[in-house]
Amino acid sequence: MDIYKEPIHYQNPILCIKVWKFEGRRASPPRPIQDVRWHYHKEVELILVLEGSHEVHTPGHTYLLHEGDVVLIGSSQLHRTRVLTDKVVYIVLHVDLEPYFDPAMMRYYRHFSEVHHPLEELNYMFKENANVRAEVGGIIERMHDEIIGKSAGYEIAASMYIKHLLLTLLRGDTRGLLQAHDSVDPLVMKPIIEYVDSHLAEKIEMEQVSHIAGMSYFYFSKYFKRAMGSSFTDYVNRKRIAKAERLLVTSGQNVGDIARAVGIENMAHFYELFKRFNGCTPKQYLHKIDAAVQ
Repeated sequence: MDIYKEPIHYQNPILCIKVWKFEGRRASPPRPIQDVRWHYHKEVELILVLEGSHEVHTPGHTYLLHEGDVVLIGSSQLHRTRVLTDKVVYIVLHVDLEPYFDPAMMRYYRHFSEVHHPLEELNYMFKENANVRAEVGGIIERMHDEIIGKSAGYEIAASMYIKHLLLTLLRGDTRGLLQAHDSVDPLVMKPIIEYVDSHLAEKIEMEQVSHIAGMSYFYFSKYFKRAMGSSFTDYVNRKRIAKAERLLVTSGQNVGDIARAVGIENMAHFYELFKRFNGCTPKQYLHKIDAAVQ
């Protein structure tokens, strides 16, 4: 499988945003989708079609986008695109959401961070709710104009539009995928989340993490579960397996090396966790991905 990690170069590193308008033309003869390379990146991506028709593929879905349509692609989600009409004009927004989780947003962190649901599942609202689709499309266009125009205060405007975007998704989510939970202290949770993300290849002791949080072992255990909706151990395991999924389809490493790369030395435990979160073995997972992307 031909896959590459796309580097995203922010127009302003402080904002962690790249937004650009593209004009594409259909190849003649039309390029088979099987010949289009898969790619991924850490940033969440939104695409707004302004003119013509565009096709977006993820391993599990195909999105046919026409004028005014929007699609959301989650962090590190494999995807590929192609032009369907003689001409297509569209805006692509890439954003790293992490810097935008201030105290007001931390209440929603566990959902936007894709711990329980991939953000791709939110695409249902663009089909079911024309108002949400139009609102998000308008936000993307205004953000593009601000960042390209660079008027005084455009950084403030762009930051506000990201918050507006997240608020629109929250209020448009009739299926409750982004339900809020108890307030979370960002001064406590952000260092923990960063610690886990940077130490997945190592042994992570909850006693050490509770010390970082400034809590006792038992109080931290209860606090974390209330804040994130899962135990600390389950959270770490889910993060490990999510990383293993990406390595399976991008690295070419064998399963044993991947297990060690995500901090799991016991292969029986790795297979048990992988099957728990994916309902299949790593080999079956790769077969499903291969079948989906043909």
